[in-house]
Amino acid sequence: MGIGSFIKKQFIDVLQWNEETEGVLAWRYPMQDFEIQNGAVLVVRESQVAVFVNEGQIADVFGPGTHKLTTQTLPVLTNLKNWDKLFDSPFKSDVYFFSTRVQTGRKWGTPQPITIRDKDFDMIRVRAFGMYSYRLADARKFFTELSGTREVYTRDHVEEQLRGILLSTMATSLGSAAVPFLDMAANQGLMANEVKGDLADAFARYGIGLDEFNVASVSLPEELQAALDARIAAGMKGSLGADKMAGYTRFQVAESVPLAAGNEGGLAGMGAGLGAGVAVGQAIGQAFGTSMPGAAPAAAPAAEEPVEARLEKLKSLLDKGLISPADYDSAKAELLKKLIG
Repeated sequence: MGIGSFIKKQFIDVLQWNEETEGVLAWRYPMQDFEIQNGAVLVVRESQVAVFVNEGQIADVFGPGTHKLTTQTLPVLTNLKNWDKLFDSPFKSDVYFFSTRVQTGRKWGTPQPITIRDKDFDMIRVRAFGMYSYRLADARKFFTELSGTREVYTRDHVEEQLRGILLSTMATSLGSAAVPFLDMAANQGLMANEVKGDLADAFARYGIGLDEFNVASVSLPEELQAALDARIAAGMKGSLGADKMAGYTRFQVAESVPLAAGNEGGLAGMGAGLGAGVAVGQAIGQAFGTSMPGAAPAAAPAAEEPVEARLEKLKSLLDKGLISPADYDSAKAELLKKLIG
């Protein structure tokens, strides 16, 4: 091989990227000791962007098409290199290709629950999972903020960054939302909409466009879900007043009554004899605004409920199986005694 042939091979006449490897978002053309020939052709395919970088500084950006490289088509690079006239010799410059195609079907999730502020429950921890898709929207920002001068920058690299952005944005968006968690959990589309706008803004700062975002499932950690279930059950079974905490207390007492009634000796058999029976009687008296046989009188409420209303509630508890017939008859006798005098 002659010296002329060797030198000829150092010049690049065509620059292009065939995207042979799946999942590559940014690829640096392998220059090594090669130089770009004056008048060389740059081929940028659909869903690609090419960027010329001079000593780490972004120069000219090219969209899809075939471009002949001259001082007219490389105005920024021409200025950076101080070409005051048409150049005839080859030149060196880093050339990066970027894929702008949509990256679909990307999974996201919360490996650890995220803590958010909720208008109903104050502070709660939430797990959520779903899918999203994105694309490279601004090659300049993407190069400056993420990919830099690496030879190859892949989808896995960028998604490590996006995962942290996604979780922090979710916590902020959901925590500041006026929509209660229970409403968002029942309507996952609503939850996605609460996050999507803020997430798109966060991605845009890195030159990435959010294409789609959805929530497939949302849940609470097991211990919080158990507490929520108990609270819901209290509202369904035990709430006899407006105060939620009092309703929950009444529910807990009512839940213990069927278990005690099933034990030998009825209510008095729950625990250690008569003392336990008296304690349960006191609890029921406080919960239902009346007294049970053997129970110490409960403190009178500030505004006592009419006896007729208490009888109706007592009958409702019997119908639901929350008290035994014997307990119902005893309490009913006490109430009727008050009513008749």
